[in-house]
Amino acid sequence: MTGLDFLAAGNVRAATYRVSGLTEEHRRELARELVEYVRQQPPGSWWSQRRATALAVLAVGCLPSAAQVARMLGRRSVSLRLAAAHPVIEVARQRGVPWLADLAYRLADRLAPTDPEDGWFFVADLVTAEQAPPPTGDTFVSGWVAAVLWPPEQQRALPLRNRLAADPFLDALVPRLFEVDGLGARLATEDFRTRETMGIPRALADLARTGRLDRAALLDGCLSRLLRDDRPAALRPFVALHDLLAPTVGEVAARGHGYLRLLADAPVAVATMAQKTVRRWDGVEVEAFLDVSAAVLLRPDKALVRAQVGELDRLARRRPDRAAEIVEVLAGALTHPAAEVRDRAGAVAARHGYRPAPPVVVTPAGDDLPPPAGPAPAEPPLSDPDEVAEQVGVLLAGTLTAVPLERILDGLVRLAGAERSRLVRALVPVLDRHRGRLSEHQWDPCCLCGVLDGVLRAATDPGHAEPRRGRWHALMAAVGRLPEARRQLTEPRVPAPHRLLRARLAEIAGRVGEPGRPGLLAAPTSTTGEVDPGTLYERIAHLGATEPWRWDLAQALLRLPAGVDEPLAGKAAALGTPAGDQLAQWLRHGGLPRPVAEVVTVHRRERRRPYDWEYDRLPEQRTLVRMDPPDGYADRYGLLTLPPVPVGTGYGRWATLWPAVLPGYPGLVAAYLLPEVASGADQDVRDAAATLPLLAECRGDGGPALDLALAYGLGCRHETDRVAALDALLGLAAAGRLDATAVGTHLGALAAAGGLTLTRVSGPLRDAVTAGAPLTVWRLLAAALPALLAAPTAPRGTPDLLTLAAETAAATGGRAAVPGLAEVAARGGSGRLVTEARRLVRVLGG
Repeated sequence: MTGLDFLAAGNVRAATYRVSGLTEEHRRELARELVEYVRQQPPGSWWSQRRATALAVLAVGCLPSAAQVARMLGRRSVSLRLAAAHPVIEVARQRGVPWLADLAYRLADRLAPTDPEDGWFFVADLVTAEQAPPPTGDTFVSGWVAAVLWPPEQQRALPLRNRLAADPFLDALVPRLFEVDGLGARLATEDFRTRETMGIPRALADLARTGRLDRAALLDGCLSRLLRDDRPAALRPFVALHDLLAPTVGEVAARGHGYLRLLADAPVAVATMAQKTVRRWDGVEVEAFLDVSAAVLLRPDKALVRAQVGELDRLARRRPDRAAEIVEVLAGALTHPAAEVRDRAGAVAARHGYRPAPPVVVTPAGDDLPPPAGPAPAEPPLSDPDEVAEQVGVLLAGTLTAVPLERILDGLVRLAGAERSRLVRALVPVLDRHRGRLSEHQWDPCCLCGVLDGVLRAATDPGHAEPRRGRWHALMAAVGRLPEARRQLTEPRVPAPHRLLRARLAEIAGRVGEPGRPGLLAAPTSTTGEVDPGTLYERIAHLGATEPWRWDLAQALLRLPAGVDEPLAGKAAALGTPAGDQLAQWLRHGGLPRPVAEVVTVHRRERRRPYDWEYDRLPEQRTLVRMDPPDGYADRYGLLTLPPVPVGTGYGRWATLWPAVLPGYPGLVAAYLLPEVASGADQDVRDAAATLPLLAECRGDGGPALDLALAYGLGCRHETDRVAALDALLGLAAAGRLDATAVGTHLGALAAAGGLTLTRVSGPLRDAVTAGAPLTVWRLLAAALPALLAAPTAPRGTPDLLTLAAETAAATGGRAAVPGLAEVAARGGSGRLVTEARRLVRVLGG
């Protein structure tokens, strides 16, 4: 080996030998050589394990300061996760450097917040060797917690509490556990030896009992953390530690006002802990307790509010002289959204002297939704290369959306032939800056990154097109109905709308830059992706004898609103061009025919390997919509032919582009989107229902697929998806295009079969009532309840829907029969299901 080649081999001994006994002048020469050697390493060169150790030995042995060593070892290409600190410490001792602790602190500041374990042990060994105080930064503390939970091999035989008791960093870092935001989520990790959850809180409580840690400091730390708030999952370990410490009455009284603050506005788990703690504090001031209770009774958490009503009942029994004030506070719960809370508060208030006001006669009313504003017109075409470059940068830096993409494509076609040199100067730097966003993902059959990159590159340099033309022709040839046998072999996960979209991009990539092109025929005139028929006629007329691009014209026709327009068809036929004839024929037929739709149940895909982790997490079945073209219709693009796909097929972010492919056929698009939307309800996928508001804005028939998608959307795991489904539902209801009965029927059937979690549904439906759609909600619930009540065991959440049904039926004068309701109401007992069924029976009986 010559020079510094031993670094590439990770030869720690050679590195130690190289820096031993050097004069300062020789160290400076070696330092320059080392810096240049590291700088010349090829991209992707990675320093880890022994290579990283050898680099650290050489850096500490020759570089002049901690700052320079930290810069070298803190590079993104250096991983100190498995690097050994002992050779580095020995070299530092031999050299006599005074800054080893300073180096540790600098490296601690460079630990990655997302992966603090990478280098934590290396830094900790340096600190320990120098007998210096440990770093207290957030990332180092997170790494310490990870090291405590998963220690080095030689310490794993010791129980967690013993490891903590002997940890030299314990006293300095325990106070920081209560100060680092989000750290609580790590504290909840189970002890790898005992498999007990909340391992660190249990160990801390044990050390407080033995006197190793200050009990009062731990209690104060818990309370201060809970008062500062955090995500609920990050607060649970501090609630657990508080409960394990079991504060005495005196300790509670000393911190009483903090508990009252938590009771008023902390997350429900924390507030429940505070409520139980305050219950043991007999010396609480009545005025302070009543002030807090007034805030608690306004919270939506039913169990918490019911318990607080019980606390007020006990207080009124103990202090009858304050009963009037207590009843006044209890009155705040008489308007609570949960009927059982209202009933409980009313009974307690009446027990202590409350006299309710006479009932107000409610006039039945329907929905009161503002009329839909309708989709906005699309922005004007891009006419300047700098504008195109700016919009490309915005698109690549954010989320790929259909209409901005179409505006960019239209601008490229307009400018690539006429102003290519200006386009090159403006666009190439943007493409180079976002190169990583346009890499083809081979594992994703729907990926558009490669073909989109081809469009953008071909617009700036025709030479980029030649090597890719074969791939582009294949993408255009993939459009169309495939025989069933071939369908299983050729891209089964690429739906027909996506194949059409890819074909358009491939066509544009192959032909962008042709001179004289005025723009794309399919450029949307509306934010839904729709093209105005009159505008398309003018575009075709402007082409004259110039032949339109095949897939551009096909997409333009599919973007026309469904319906016959004979006068415009006559004008189009009079043009005497093939494109005019196609437009005329399309307008006379009214667009695509209605497909034959059938609601079907599909099962999960086949197991791909003996241990198929994804397969084991898939729901066993799912309800989807199968579509076939009507008899006699030649489905040339395969758009009306949709066999139900097995559970386990997903399309990710690309599905948001499909509404703009078929803006006049929301029901057709919804059938393709159903697997994606359903995954938000039965697989907890995020952003699964983001396309529903787009479909609600589109004109056209929704059909069973859109009804089913709305039902799935209301039961999605993530709130953003439920809000999206609610927005779509309200938009359709305001436009008079919602079949609430069909949505409710699907919702009830899905929940009864376990296809969605019913407890997620009541929130968006209550919001719909607040927004002005009580009649829509009543019709939906009246259709959903029969399946829920007929289930062998009513799904969790059914009582909440019965309550909401009673409220909306009373507000709207609803009197629809609900099969199975009377039978449930006639059961014995006072469970919530029976109680709420009786409430609805009373409302429906007038």
